[in-house]
Amino acid sequence: MLSRLLRPLLSVSLCLIVAGGNPPAFSQTAKRANKTQPHKIKLVLGIVIDQFRYDYLTRFEDQFGEGGFKLLTQGGANFTNANYPYTPTVTACGHAVFMSGSAPNENGIIANEWYDRETSKRVTSVSDPNTKLLGGKEGAGSSPHRLLSSTIGDQLKLHTNGQAKVIGISMKDRAAILPAGKKPNGAYWYDTATGRMVSSTYYFNDLPDWVKSFDQSKSADSYFGRKWEKLLPEAAYARSLPDDSPFEKWIFGKTFPHTINGGEDKPGSKFYNQFEATPFANEMVANFAKLALEKEQLGADDVPDLLTVSFSANDILGHNTGPNSPEAQDITLRTDRILADLFLFIDKKVGLNNTVIAFTADHGVAPVPEHAQTYGLGGRIDGNEITNVINKALSTRFGENKYIALVSYGNVYFDYTKLSKPSCAEAEAIASEAVRNLRGIAECFTRTDILAGHLPRTRVANSVALGFNSERNGNLVIIPKPFWISGEDATSHSTPYRYDTHVPVIFYGAGVKAGSFSQLISPLDIAPTLATMLKIEFPSNSVGQVLGEALK
Repeated sequence: MLSRLLRPLLSVSLCLIVAGGNPPAFSQTAKRANKTQPHKIKLVLGIVIDQFRYDYLTRFEDQFGEGGFKLLTQGGANFTNANYPYTPTVTACGHAVFMSGSAPNENGIIANEWYDRETSKRVTSVSDPNTKLLGGKEGAGSSPHRLLSSTIGDQLKLHTNGQAKVIGISMKDRAAILPAGKKPNGAYWYDTATGRMVSSTYYFNDLPDWVKSFDQSKSADSYFGRKWEKLLPEAAYARSLPDDSPFEKWIFGKTFPHTINGGEDKPGSKFYNQFEATPFANEMVANFAKLALEKEQLGADDVPDLLTVSFSANDILGHNTGPNSPEAQDITLRTDRILADLFLFIDKKVGLNNTVIAFTADHGVAPVPEHAQTYGLGGRIDGNEITNVINKALSTRFGENKYIALVSYGNVYFDYTKLSKPSCAEAEAIASEAVRNLRGIAECFTRTDILAGHLPRTRVANSVALGFNSERNGNLVIIPKPFWISGEDATSHSTPYRYDTHVPVIFYGAGVKAGSFSQLISPLDIAPTLATMLKIEFPSNSVGQVLGEALK
């Protein structure tokens, strides 16, 4: 089974939804979307929920409405055993995989950020000093120039001679940019300095008028002082930890309701940052997506278009509260209602029978270590201890010095100004041995062994190889033991373990055969399956398989 992986305002007011209103009713057209004769695909809607474990679909299933997650799970092709086959399982990697069908070793997006050997600086997956930010404060913009593979959007552009329209939207720049590909019609994300939706000069010289108008409406500001209260009665949250759980690193205060103001008298940077971790941010993204669909006329003709929408608030919240918090439960329920409203809008504008929805998540998340420890699992790793033990071991052999340029996402980069390349293989072996003896560490792989293919025949080793790009990764790749994490957040993700790798993969709409499928698959399979449905060439580095079970 492992070899398969290695082949490897038409809507109801969202204010009512936030207040706990019922999800919107769907037209008969939407309900029949998978029961009628095949329709022409006019729109591909790619949805990613950041930090959304598969078990959220089962833990809270009885509390969902009819038009959101249930529409997908009951009316679509639901793959219940989809796992990322690489490490690190982080946002940039998952979003690059989504529409490219390629793993980090080939698409080059090895983490959210890494150490760039050419400039001797830390870079992000989408940072681009050759661009300027549009719509926010002056500064450098972002682009997909570090992405090494094509995407479904790129292949659609090639196939239609540029007639297909491609748009990417998210709160995070990387989550908007990477799924949209190399040359979309636009990618838009949220600027925490101004509370606006922004883009960069990589895409155009000025923002479209409709984006300027959206920003002038100060959408984020309209939520200032709002209270985030529980959607359902208190008893519905008994399956989660209590409000005053000691396992949260909370940014609002300990108990519901949460007032969203950042502790400021008027909207400012603290509020704009706090806003990101609330369901209101998902609402704003959905509203912006609806406006993009309408103003850019996506799905309005017979040339299929692509709209990718990534909901980031779930992740920003989840790092602070963990997957067992009432906040994580509530934002999941509210995301369900937001999706229902978005689907209804698309049904009225394009028709769900002319739309294909591809839904997934970029990664899962570990329980808060202190919570896991109450069940005899895991613990917390001191990141400084890793740096200290490596420097001490290397100083003993090569002389007193600080030999590490950066430790990031389990990658350790040696400073080549202090350690000659001929000495690296020996240094890697010494450092790896020292790290393996630390509490909470399962494995430490060396660059030399990874490039030579000298790895044990294990799932974890294979995941490291699939996540390793020779020009961008470091000298060591460290893997913690299960349920062990490092960092200051309440919890995190990035490991090859199932709580981080197991995510939804669901297709719904035109040409999709409904059903529940339990075989082991990967999000790498989404892009080649979409390419088959669209009858276009696969993305350049795609290694996934076509999920024929999903196709009529």
